Amino acid sequence: MLLEKKIPVRYLLQAVRIELTIIILLCIIINFITWRFKHLMPDMPLGIPAFLGTAISILLSFQLNQSYDRWWEARKIWGAIVNNSRNLVLQVQNLVKDGNDPVVRGIAYRQIAWCYALGQSLRGQDPFENTQRYLDSTERAAVGAASNKALAIMQLNAVALKGLRSNGQIDSFSHVQLDNTLVKLSDAMGGAERINNTIFPSTYRKLLHFVIYLFVVALSIALKDVGAIFAIPLLILISSCFFLLEKTASQLKDPFRNQPGDTPVTAITRTIEINIRELLGETEIPGPVAPKGFYIL
Repeated sequence: MLLEKKIPVRYLLQAVRIELTIIILLCIIINFITWRFKHLMPDMPLGIPAFLGTAISILLSFQLNQSYDRWWEARKIWGAIVNNSRNLVLQVQNLVKDGNDPVVRGIAYRQIAWCYALGQSLRGQDPFENTQRYLDSTERAAVGAASNKALAIMQLNAVALKGLRSNGQIDSFSHVQLDNTLVKLSDAMGGAERINNTIFPSTYRKLLHFVIYLFVVALSIALKDVGAIFAIPLLILISSCFFLLEKTASQLKDPFRNQPGDTPVTAITRTIEINIRELLGETEIPGPVAPKGFYIL
């Protein structure tokens, strides 16, 4: 997630370096052709590039709205995960009878492991990394054999709660309350997976790029009577704005790709870990995830 700091110009240029290279070459070629064959080039009404610019604005507006909706939904899902993770531990501590501290700690640790497994799975990383220290050897074997590591960890917590109910350590009402919290966590996991697995049509991005290039060609021809020393920088500046907006939308539409504009699932998971371990009364607790310059993951 981008922070409220100055974003380096190098980062912005790096994001659109390929597109800008194409634009520069396109501008040079079109300006050379219009200069060399100026008497053969038809007059290009400014209304045509103006129409294309309006079309680009509409397409960009739609893509930005849809992309931000996906990013914001992902952020809300992880906000719910924070709340329900805390709720689960608080409920277990308050509803389970005294003398079950090892079981309570096991449920809390598995919830931390679940958050790490889910976040890393969404980002295409190893979902088993950072989780093993919160699981015992039997649990590691069970989770390691599962295709969905986060779901397997959640199942372990469900079995633990069932065991507490069977042993009379929680009553039926408390079991229902705890089960509802697990259901909410499962719903959040499904929502995050749905966003991650639903691909924004790549044809839309290609069409938008084509229209921007077409706009540059049309405007370059329309400005044939303007010197290249003024026309080329103007075209580069205008197209840069379009491509930067498009790149922003492209990053927002995939909120779990481990990029600067992502939902900061690593930082959120560390916050959950800190909160839960503090609820358990532990003192040796890791600090928050440090920002990487102008963003945090």
